[in-house]
Amino acid sequence: MSSSFRPAWWLPGPHLQTLWGKFLRRAPSQPTKVERLDTPDGDFLDIHHLDAPPGAPLLVLLHGLEGGIRSHYIQGLLSQAKIRRWRAAVLVFRSCGTEMNRTPRSYHSGETTDLHFALEHLSRSFPSTTFILTGASLGGNVLLKYLGEQGADLPRHIKAAAAVSVPFNLGEASRHIGKGFARVYQHNFLRSLRRKARLKLDRFPDLVPAADIDRAATLFDFDDVFTAPVHGFEGADHYYTQSSSLAWLSRIRVDTLLLSAVDDPFLPARVLDDVRDAVAGNPHIHPEFSSRGGHVGFVSGNNPFRPDYYLELRVCDFLAEHI
Repeated sequence: MSSSFRPAWWLPGPHLQTLWGKFLRRAPSQPTKVERLDTPDGDFLDIHHLDAPPGAPLLVLLHGLEGGIRSHYIQGLLSQAKIRRWRAAVLVFRSCGTEMNRTPRSYHSGETTDLHFALEHLSRSFPSTTFILTGASLGGNVLLKYLGEQGADLPRHIKAAAAVSVPFNLGEASRHIGKGFARVYQHNFLRSLRRKARLKLDRFPDLVPAADIDRAATLFDFDDVFTAPVHGFEGADHYYTQSSSLAWLSRIRVDTLLLSAVDDPFLPARVLDDVRDAVAGNPHIHPEFSSRGGHVGFVSGNNPFRPDYYLELRVCDFLAEHI
């Protein structure tokens, strides 16, 4: 699928596209009501709800690595939902809310049981409601893996999905983010992840050796010494192989938009060629790979004081076609 995205002339290159939303966008803050769900394993999940008139479709949103309700793209999508008079629900992954979760496990790129649990709860709360799903970055990988796992068994009230800037191949993405300027992003993620890991060790001191956390210099290292063993994988490579959404794309049976940029600094461009090959025979998948746009960026417009945000407009236009 060709893309109509035209990057803002005043944000040249992938990094300015990537960083604009986080540091310079004045994203409108949408008021939400928080619902806390107790999970079967003694933990909890928070869901932020945006209300809408009765009968409105429900937009379910999944954030990226170390993101949450305040992520600029989440707030942008919530704003679009409000404009379109849609209901919305933001699933906040374990440890990404206002307090740490209770159990040793947390969240990761391939963890779909919490999403399944939350969707079942939302289905009971909003019967006869049309669901549309969107995930960004890590949340997009979780969403695509879930859709592939469900295949033809996906509930019929889920009508469409969109996944933005997905790290389809986690191993390739993990190594790529350790190169060049992208190491700035890696450093930022590691600072947050190591802080949370130390908090985990305060409560569960035998979880992993503390020295291994301190020595983790890359995301691969951190996943190898913490993410993988805590969540039952043999190591980082095993975790990446089992959790990458690339292997699940051919099984998806609901119309799904894949919006990514070839210049995404979190992913080698060649992975998008693998995605094209993987979805070539699946009429439900609609890949839109623009040449530019960065990671969860897609900022356009001629006026720096009045930018346009293609990401949320394109995603919501696509979803609107199915409701």
